[in-house]
Amino acid sequence: MKKTTPNSVFSFSRIYCSLFGHNYLLSKNVTHHIKEYTCSHCGEQATTNSRGQLEIMTPKLKEINNALAFVHAKKMAKTNIDTSFQAAS
Repeated sequence: MKKTTPNSVFSFSRIYCSLFGHNYLLSKNVTHHIKEYTCSHCGEQATTNSRGQLEIMTPKLKEINNALAFVHAKKMAKTNIDTSFQAAS
């Protein structure tokens, strides 16, 4: 008897991507140098790693990117508040 898994669903978009490659589009800016991408055909997600190369998104990477986005947004908000109240010299 052949076992099937939920990930073994037949899809033309997955075949297209396996033959011609993914067509990644920017889906989220995490920081200035880390971004998340989504394939326009099959929906696969990827992110940039520490070396600037694309890496397939895993739950661990998703959690790391969410934490980085939170810290980055907090830092940018603090920087904007600090620069708006500087006295002119």
